[in-house]
Amino acid sequence: MTTSHAIEIAGLTKSYGDQEVLKGVDLAVPRGTVFALLGSNGAGKTTAVRILSTLLRADGGAASVNGFDVATQPAQVRESISLTGQFAAVDEILTGRENLVLVAELRRLEDPEGIADDLLARFALTDSAERRAATCSGGMRRRLDIAMSLIGDPPVLFLDEPTTGLDPQSRNEVWKTVRELAGHGTTVLLTTQYLEEAEQLADRIAILHEGRIIAQGTLTELQQLFPPATVEYVEKQPTLEEVFLAIVGHDDAVTQGDQR
Repeated sequence: MTTSHAIEIAGLTKSYGDQEVLKGVDLAVPRGTVFALLGSNGAGKTTAVRILSTLLRADGGAASVNGFDVATQPAQVRESISLTGQFAAVDEILTGRENLVLVAELRRLEDPEGIADDLLARFALTDSAERRAATCSGGMRRRLDIAMSLIGDPPVLFLDEPTTGLDPQSRNEVWKTVRELAGHGTTVLLTTQYLEEAEQLADRIAILHEGRIIAQGTLTELQQLFPPATVEYVEKQPTLEEVFLAIVGHDDAVTQGDQR
């Protein structure tokens, strides 16, 4: 495998007993991009992420992350990545600052307090830094979770369905964070069931179905798989989500409506 991509997968297979979960997956994720892996429940998304993050061993095929083989160089892979699961893994007894300082100390980094302050500012969490995580909103806890994942500046970040269970405002906060991460050069592999999430965030998209990648490309390339659209005049009505965000005064309501 080459190192021209942050993540490379070739012929990856995995079974649980008689059940084939991955049936020869091939994938390449360019550096510094957001790559969305779409699929319904049971498609194999989380299994693929667990293999890439060295939490699970593949039955066959090969995979590399940041140029390191996940099977033969797991320690180097772990140093290159961070994984954020479906639910925020913050200590709700601690404050936001204390959570960040704790992770920095566990990683034996210099100036944990300074690292915490920088991340609190970067993720717009400074005003709530001294609040216990349990008292923060779902979106704030998720942003804190992602901030904790970035301690040590890992070049590759796995986000496994990061907006599951979040309200529209919190989801938009997470989307903004992911865009900023890509802007700073972090490679993000995002698994999601939400098609709109992939439309909003991803540079490239792959569809995993029944253990195989059945289509991949940019949104424009995937749209070209359909017959040319017919042009008709239809009065555009706001979606319920746009109405909700406008009523509660969320800034992203207008932006999101313009992007549709």
